[in-house]
Amino acid sequence: MFNFSTLKDRFSSVLIMSFCLPLSLSAQVDTSVASADTLPIVEREIEEILVTAPLAQIADNHTEMKSEELNFPNAGQNLPYLLTTTPSLTVMSDDGLGVGYTYFRVRGTDHARINMTVNNVPLNDSESQTVFWVNMTDMSSSMTSLNVQRGVTSTNGSAAFGASVNMTTLDNTLDKTNSLELSFNGGMYNTFRELVSARVWLTDHWRLEGRFSKVNSDGYLYRAKSDLYSYHAALGYYAPKTKLTLSVFGGKEKTYMAWNGVYREQIEEDRRYNPAGEYIDDVGQIAYYPNQNDNYQQQHAQLHLNQKLIDGLYLDATLFYTHGNGYYEEYKANKKFEDFGLLNYVTKVDGTDVTIKRSDFVREKHMNNHYYGGTFFFRWLTEHTDAQAGASLANYNGDHWGNITYLRDSLYPHPLPYNYEFYRSKGKKLDGNIYAKVNWHIIDKNQERLTLYGDLQYRFVHYQIKGINAEDLRELTINEHFNFFNPKAGLTYSNHGHQTYFSFAVANREPVRSNYTESGTDEMPNPERLYDYELGYTYSHKRFVVGANLYFMDYKNQLVPSGRLTSTGATLTRNVDKSYRMGIELTGGVKIVDNKKVGKHTCDFRWDANLTLSRNKIVDFVDWFWYDDYSDQKEVSFGTTDICFSPAVTFGSLFTLDIAGVTATIQTNVVDKQYLDNTMSKEAMLKAYTYTNLNVQYLLPLPKKWPDIALRLQINNLFNSKYEANGWSYAEIDSATGDFIYMPAFYPQATINVHGGFSIVF
Repeated sequence: MFNFSTLKDRFSSVLIMSFCLPLSLSAQVDTSVASADTLPIVEREIEEILVTAPLAQIADNHTEMKSEELNFPNAGQNLPYLLTTTPSLTVMSDDGLGVGYTYFRVRGTDHARINMTVNNVPLNDSESQTVFWVNMTDMSSSMTSLNVQRGVTSTNGSAAFGASVNMTTLDNTLDKTNSLELSFNGGMYNTFRELVSARVWLTDHWRLEGRFSKVNSDGYLYRAKSDLYSYHAALGYYAPKTKLTLSVFGGKEKTYMAWNGVYREQIEEDRRYNPAGEYIDDVGQIAYYPNQNDNYQQQHAQLHLNQKLIDGLYLDATLFYTHGNGYYEEYKANKKFEDFGLLNYVTKVDGTDVTIKRSDFVREKHMNNHYYGGTFFFRWLTEHTDAQAGASLANYNGDHWGNITYLRDSLYPHPLPYNYEFYRSKGKKLDGNIYAKVNWHIIDKNQERLTLYGDLQYRFVHYQIKGINAEDLRELTINEHFNFFNPKAGLTYSNHGHQTYFSFAVANREPVRSNYTESGTDEMPNPERLYDYELGYTYSHKRFVVGANLYFMDYKNQLVPSGRLTSTGATLTRNVDKSYRMGIELTGGVKIVDNKKVGKHTCDFRWDANLTLSRNKIVDFVDWFWYDDYSDQKEVSFGTTDICFSPAVTFGSLFTLDIAGVTATIQTNVVDKQYLDNTMSKEAMLKAYTYTNLNVQYLLPLPKKWPDIALRLQINNLFNSKYEANGWSYAEIDSATGDFIYMPAFYPQATINVHGGFSIVF
């Protein structure tokens, strides 16, 4: 729980801040979708500086967030927890607080299928196609904007197979003031966040900015500790036709594992129970391995050039390099020698030869990878046309290896070398694309606009894996070539606040590393294909905005969870021939009180809400299951079933009050039940849950020459809901009765927790 002595020590060593500016009334829901002005013509903050961005597709099924609203609820949780106002989005974490390993889904699509970029540079790991936010804690504090685009988009890096998240850290304004920010938050379960950031103009053309953040937490689950830091620095050159920026960022994490999940009976006995690292010691007592830790660090470097070539023609070019390395260490109790390539041995027990096959081990799994490449595009602007053509090329090299650092069996007769290596493999991936896209304003007069959007992308991938497989120690040789054609088209009509749009897109996606390493020799995965249809309408009034978006996502060979698990508790996948997601996303916002005088102050009060109703199905689902005695497997047909982790209903509500320097929000999220596998068993199901968060900020009324000082209070899960947001399930068939035996595990999320802090901006 909260430790006041720790708070006192930290307070004396670090002054604090959290970037707390009043919340914009217009950005908490998709208000941008209702405005014809959102059509992507090049943004110019100042005429002398060119600012370019990739051309967006027409369908406005997206949520845009600026720095102020993105960081308003930021008390040290990772980025997914700051996006919970986004329609169709659900979040979950291993530690229960959102400080350690954190994930999110959009429309039921998991994070490995969501394309994520920073300044148009791919952020997803090239092999796993996942972003591990714990490696870059508090990255949101360096972001100037973030866009969550639902559906299919054309982006660099991995396929946007249901959504994309585009983040920007580049500050394109030319505010010539220097600034210094100090921030601190402290809260329950010894959760602390400290931040210092600064911006300095070195000359009229050169600007330097930087940030350093430190986040620590004990986690909601026992021993689920996090020790994290991250940094960001940028050096920019600004001239009338040129902008050049060198940006570096990264971080390092050390977290005690909370990957395993918790069985229902354990949750009922103690919600904070964490089985990771548990073993029986030499005197028969339950003990926990103290170094059951994940250790990883990642560094990014990006060099960006924005150049005006001639009137109407612009160039955007980027070079990037990412390096990641680290390992996790874990105690593996009662494991087979053969799992690590070791021999069994025979010993005498009461005069009888007994074959010893198992013992306790400590193993480490290591990674070291390099990812580098470049992107560029040209943009041509005329009165009625906005066209763009570009390409990207990236190369990845990743080493994977594992060591045994401890064997508990002191009688083991075969000597182990120091740091005995039981597997090693290398992954290589070459990923490139070329594309051309255009917005053509067929009608563009007064407040009426008809725009046609087209996008053609060719993407090629060459992926290799060579070496010993960590899962079964077999020789693994993968050499795959993929050629994908991804066309997209759309039409938008807007007139006096009304906007209607339709889009169609095709996306193709290659399997990830675990699809190969965790599959059988005769179960090699196939690439997936998605046909995405989006139809929407919005209306924007000066006091309210409403919108509806219909979507139909038709999959071919979608990779869905199979019921099996990886060694880290991740769910394995398999291809299914036919599956789909369809639904309607309703969004709305109303200014209940709009700039009304209350005494000496003005008052704004707004309600924003979103509701998603969906149907997510696998057609004719068939899977194989072992009998509980592992004598044989049986093929079982389930007919049409729900896709796991895909709630049929999600709802979000946000009330925002702004008066007399106080900004307060009450946010409520409702998530319907979700199945943990594709058999639709109630024994393997996440129950529906609701949680409410309260955020309050007060900006002190100080003289103008004084620094801005803001106080903050955050209460998460205000009504103390006891819920689980994630889980997994394994199923077997009872060999005697033929009934299914389900073994589900869950990830409990924190009950009510309180955090407070303040910020100083000089």
